[in-house]
Amino acid sequence: MASIFPATARSAFLLRLPGWSLRRWTSAESGGAMRRLLAFGCMLAVTCADVFAEVSAGSWSSATSLPQARAEHAVVVLDGKIYVVGGGVEDASGNDKQGGGASSLVEVYDPAEDRWHRRSPLPRQLTHVGLTALDGKLYVAGGFVADIHRDAQADAFVYDSTTDRWKALPPLPKPRASVGLVALNGRIHAIGGRAPDDQLQADHDVFDPATGRWTPAAPLPVARDHLVAVAAKGRIHVLGGRTGNFNDVTAHHDVYDPATDSWHPAPPMPTPRSAMAAALHRDMIVVYGGECRSGKTYFENEGYDLNSRRWRALRSMEGRHGFGAATIADRIYFVAGARGCGGDGLSNELLVFELP
Repeated sequence: MASIFPATARSAFLLRLPGWSLRRWTSAESGGAMRRLLAFGCMLAVTCADVFAEVSAGSWSSATSLPQARAEHAVVVLDGKIYVVGGGVEDASGNDKQGGGASSLVEVYDPAEDRWHRRSPLPRQLTHVGLTALDGKLYVAGGFVADIHRDAQADAFVYDSTTDRWKALPPLPKPRASVGLVALNGRIHAIGGRAPDDQLQADHDVFDPATGRWTPAAPLPVARDHLVAVAAKGRIHVLGGRTGNFNDVTAHHDVYDPATDSWHPAPPMPTPRSAMAAALHRDMIVVYGGECRSGKTYFENEGYDLNSRRWRALRSMEGRHGFGAATIADRIYFVAGARGCGGDGLSNELLVFELP
């Protein structure tokens, strides 16, 4: 018998029973909760096999929310803390705080304190920036001056947490935004993105902090933006993104080998999407959320095992996009984002995902 719930409803059903808050949905309670849900599902004439199929690995909880809702920001870990940079920010009334949909806001979450702190702002207001960390410093490259993908920039900056100061770096060779920025082997890789003329880019430029120079590397096999880039085991994994307009999402999974300056394909994501968040957890790349399918954000949470080279379904949460993720002490933190497509439904939630 087919389930009486559509796929999206079944996911919400399993996670949002009345009386169950997100904070209470932890691994310690999941065993008894799952047994009650399975029994209840069978009582509703949902086949037991169908209900069991919905149960995937992992558990969700929440930490202290951000001071304000935001999306299209960038997220990275530095010195055991989570930095959130740029993007679009709302005040308590849901209004754009800085105008134009771009922000210079920099906030830091300390998991030891479960508290947020403000840091020196970006030198300019930007959204869809690339962000990574290397040798105790933050690096930012590219970005739009508004959240409607307007006027991609070539700006690059470095932040020193010991002085709480930003400094300008040599700009990207070409302006672009929604670029994948990732550190590997002492260098910064800027991959893909969208140009000021709205054209998608396959460009791959590498910045060497020792020389202060950008040099070209092998281009991305498929030009796209709104992708994610993750460094793992000496290589760079680039996943998903847009190959055209709002709905032209892809499942592409390309891997860059710096030893040969070449790309090769890897198993594609089970769910094509863009503007999702991803983080490395042990030997697994975890990818959650994204936009956009039939006017709704993606709720899927999937993991790519670097050893077996296989994807697996993980426990999902409500859909969102335009956000970032970071791993600290075996926990993945998913930071804010928009629940709806475009810029609708900005969130200030800090969600925490754990695997057994």
